[in-house]
Amino acid sequence: MMVDVAIIGGGLGGVAAALAALRNGKKVFMSEESSCLGGQVTSQGVPPDEHDYIEKYGRTASYQTYRENIRDYYKRFYPLTQNAQADLTLNPGNGWVSALCHEPVVSMKVLHSMLNPYILSGQLDLRFNTNCIWAKMNDNTIESVGFKQGHQEFSISAQFYLDASEIGDLLPLSQTDYVTGSESKAKTGEYHASDHEDPLDMQAITWCFAVSLEDEGDYTIEKPELYDFFKQHRSDFWTGSQLSWTYVEPHTLKPVEGSMTKEKGKVDLFGYRKILDRHNFKDGFLSGDVTLVNWPQNDYWLGPIYEIDDQLATMHYHQAKELSRSFLYWLQTEADGHGYPNLKPRGDVMGTDDGFAMRPYIRESRRIVGEFTVLESHIGAEMRTDTRAELFEDSVGVGHYHLDLHPSTGGRTYIDMESYPFQIPMGALIPQKTSNLLAAGKTISTTHITNGTYRLHPVEWNIGESAALMATYCLDHEISINTLYHHHIKEFQEFIVKQGVQIEWPEEVLKIRENYFSKEN
Repeated sequence: MMVDVAIIGGGLGGVAAALAALRNGKKVFMSEESSCLGGQVTSQGVPPDEHDYIEKYGRTASYQTYRENIRDYYKRFYPLTQNAQADLTLNPGNGWVSALCHEPVVSMKVLHSMLNPYILSGQLDLRFNTNCIWAKMNDNTIESVGFKQGHQEFSISAQFYLDASEIGDLLPLSQTDYVTGSESKAKTGEYHASDHEDPLDMQAITWCFAVSLEDEGDYTIEKPELYDFFKQHRSDFWTGSQLSWTYVEPHTLKPVEGSMTKEKGKVDLFGYRKILDRHNFKDGFLSGDVTLVNWPQNDYWLGPIYEIDDQLATMHYHQAKELSRSFLYWLQTEADGHGYPNLKPRGDVMGTDDGFAMRPYIRESRRIVGEFTVLESHIGAEMRTDTRAELFEDSVGVGHYHLDLHPSTGGRTYIDMESYPFQIPMGALIPQKTSNLLAAGKTISTTHITNGTYRLHPVEWNIGESAALMATYCLDHEISINTLYHHHIKEFQEFIVKQGVQIEWPEEVLKIRENYFSKEN
């Protein structure tokens, strides 16, 4: 089969890439290893992590359409209160991590509906439960890629290939140069880089799960097989057991206490990623608020899940889920001295039987060795001599979030610090060698440190969309990626701005951040 653009991975970057290529008339193939679209927001179960300006700035037009479609879905099909129905910025769960905390199953439906017209017309060939297994190369050009879907194997030929997968599946198969884990200070010059390079030092993964706090009932799960192990296990940078309310506050590294309810002096963890708040719905619709548990206590850092032996990777996948099951069991049986047996697993909001996500949340991917690499010195507040991020002349988008790195498989604790509203440089999407491959998600050329902010939902979407628009522009003008990068940047930027991509932050936001930092100092 021959297509214009082949997209590996149906996460947020992959969906954004597909929409961009499709609306510009391109024939697209997209593979997804799970049974649904959306990646971190659906199969991995993480409500959107977004910055404070997301309702107006710092996202592409298509990402805002996706957000509006989420709200519209609730307003059309759910029994909202009159106030919730009238709320233009409805937050279904009123979780405090995001202005749009909602159920993964709703994102599944919305994202599929956005692509479905192209599936029906035959312009998009979308394959679920499909993995790429080989790539045929001609010098530095990908000629075709092989896939496996169940027992069926097939191949695709495309003019451009976009890697939007969770761990950079196509990079090793295509012999594209990439890095993993943490770089050293000597290599990157970053303040917060490690003293020594370690390719297996990767951020923790998290197997998320959803629960509701019911007024009554006993929903206690069976005791997990590794419960006693995790109850007794200790890490050097952690206070006590992970199966407790005490955890390390990311930006201070001091012990703090979480809670199931809003207790004075404690962090309201249940409200953190709450995805359904019964106060938004008519009386009797919900018997309890629903939250998504992606908390410090179920971060798994005992080992990486790629760049290692398959058997060992399988063990870490299993143990990551066991940690989350153990934490749920602790919440139900021991938390606050009595447990909360009325904590009910909610598979209905996750699209699973047991209430756990289909896949673990993977924060860090293989990263291409790009034409340009984003460093902490480009965006990190502690390394900048001014109060703004580096300006990139080849900007293809914007984003903002603090540099948020979770504990790592190398035994490193949190790294959490401020960053400035930043741009996405085109050069970070382009591998130095492979001529027709583009990074379309977490595979872009960041470091271990800067991945901590470029991995968030609206940024991943923007990267995927811009990658597809790069491929589109090259196809329409019959030029190579190399020619685009070196000779057509301004023309391309004009093209993507018309497509709804913001390539620079407005002055008013930059001033707000400057004032914030001046008060902090």
